[in-house]
Amino acid sequence: MTAAKQEHWDEVYRTKAADNVSWYQLTPAPSLRALDELHVPVTAALIDVGGGASSLVDRLLERGWSDLTVLDIAAPALDVAKARLHGDAARVAWLMADVTEWRPGRCYDIWHDRAVFHFLTEPEQRIAYRRALETGTAPGSVVIIATFAPDGPERCSGLPVQRYDAAALASEFSSAFVLESEWREEHRTPAGGRQSFQWCVFRRR
Repeated sequence: MTAAKQEHWDEVYRTKAADNVSWYQLTPAPSLRALDELHVPVTAALIDVGGGASSLVDRLLERGWSDLTVLDIAAPALDVAKARLHGDAARVAWLMADVTEWRPGRCYDIWHDRAVFHFLTEPEQRIAYRRALETGTAPGSVVIIATFAPDGPERCSGLPVQRYDAAALASEFSSAFVLESEWREEHRTPAGGRQSFQWCVFRRR
């Protein structure tokens, strides 16, 4: 299964420019706003799950963050970000992995995911994700997660997705995390379309 998923996402980044995929953001404003509102210090350890070619890591480096990790299943997506950052890429830990099969070797203060969870349409996939999440966080750690909202797309990049409102997303993580805040975002795609996202911030018990 992982090999098939990896090939799918590798092909996406082989055939499309990173700034032409539907989820592209020139500036990751919702993520940065969430971090600002949490008053997270730049010394915190943050992992961007499914971060791939996202510019979030660029903006955090500009702000002085010093402990950043980007995990993605697609090596071409990571290569885009590394090339864009030039020498600054050495300041980031890059992990090519399927998060549902990954076992974190450390804990992170901030777990950020704007890309992965809504693609986990099977219960066993979500269980595996939560296993990685709980291994990679500690009491007090924060999870910032965005998924497609109930009125968002039913498919993305040719794959089905699971859509959530805040209550449904909270129920997925209620065993170990407390919902602290939630909001919706209307994302404008590069093609001019609109996609509804549900954002939630959780804290590890």
